[in-house]
Amino acid sequence: MSATSSIAAGPASALPFTHLSRAVRLGFKNLSSHRLRSLLTVLGIVFGVCSVIAMLAIGEGASFEAQEQIKNLGSQNIILRSVKPPEEQKVSDKGSQSYVLEYGLTYPDLQRIQSTIPGVTVLVPERTLSEYVWNISRRVDCEIQATVPWYPAMRNQHVVRGRFFSDEEMAGSANVCVLGAEMVPVLFPLESPLGRDVRGGGDYYRVIGIMAPQGRRTAAEASGKGAAYRMFIPLETAKTRYGEILMKRRSGSFEAERIQLHEVTVKVAGPEQVLPVADAIKELMRHNHLKLDYEIIVPLEMLRQAERTKQIFNVVLGSIAAISLLVGGIGIMNIMLASVTERTREIGIRRALGARRRDIVTQFLVESVILSAAGGLLGVALGVTIPWLVTRFAEMRTIVTFWSPMVAFSISALVGIIFGIYPAFRAARMDPVEALRHE
Repeated sequence: MSATSSIAAGPASALPFTHLSRAVRLGFKNLSSHRLRSLLTVLGIVFGVCSVIAMLAIGEGASFEAQEQIKNLGSQNIILRSVKPPEEQKVSDKGSQSYVLEYGLTYPDLQRIQSTIPGVTVLVPERTLSEYVWNISRRVDCEIQATVPWYPAMRNQHVVRGRFFSDEEMAGSANVCVLGAEMVPVLFPLESPLGRDVRGGGDYYRVIGIMAPQGRRTAAEASGKGAAYRMFIPLETAKTRYGEILMKRRSGSFEAERIQLHEVTVKVAGPEQVLPVADAIKELMRHNHLKLDYEIIVPLEMLRQAERTKQIFNVVLGSIAAISLLVGGIGIMNIMLASVTERTREIGIRRALGARRRDIVTQFLVESVILSAAGGLLGVALGVTIPWLVTRFAEMRTIVTFWSPMVAFSISALVGIIFGIYPAFRAARMDPVEALRHE
């Protein structure tokens, strides 16, 4: 760096804005004379800012999906599920090879909950059956959910075409069904399924509606079920067609399970009543079930836990990204200290020509901020691009919040100021006479 170029910074009597603009122009000129060194210096800031934005976007997307799945269960709902006991004595039927295993939720459980626990407004019983569902030669391995007409409203789901079955069809055990959107293109690739018949087990069902798609991860999976294809039929129809005993054929013999209900969703009047009602249900079930053949899930508790997990996740990710920014800041300080040593004679000439200490401080702070700001801008661009690439190629949801690029860039500029202060003051404290003698 030549001494004459530094003199262009202007006299101390120049206007503040003019003085700052000249300092900025001189800063760009000084940094551009060492392009590779400047680029390597800002890489720490680039990766730090990029990691802040990208990691928060990925974490925000994962948290959003988890919370949406929980919300689909209903924040005012309490879900009871039948659970097969880990060790159960099987009751033999007249010495034959068939065994009946009885467990789970029952219709008397529903009656007791509705009649004894205040605050309960709606009950949604559900029974789950695994069957192949056919349309002529096409078939899918389907999870048939036998439920009640008010199921969609309770579980935050809706019918996109046609309708859900009615109370009259429920009472009359009608052979009607509503298909999940995922199974429609498999069974009916070229035509509409509405009004057509499908076969499940040994019975035919008229298709009256199609449920909304559930995305990459179905609500069934969020509820703990793994089937990708679902079909809904009236609960009374299932009781008539399948009875209470479900057969499981094995090699040489078969098992049978007697289970009345697989799941019951309880809706309470308000969010403040969810936890007290859940405690009352736990106590009621404990008194009426000798074995632990059920589980109780409270989506509100899961939602709060997911929010706490999100906060912890953001803190962890932010801490990791902050370390990257710290390393970048140390790199800026290191290069600025080296620059002070290289430009000792230049500093002496400027002081001899009348530059004040604050002019020297301003010059080196401007260069430090230029480095960190340039790294911040590159980091923001890269940080916004990476989540898009993750969504595009890894099919993971990412959410770039409007504040994360702003915060990341502001922190990068602040890092430039903080880590540039010491080199700037060190340059300003140099003795002009000693600086002029420096070779």
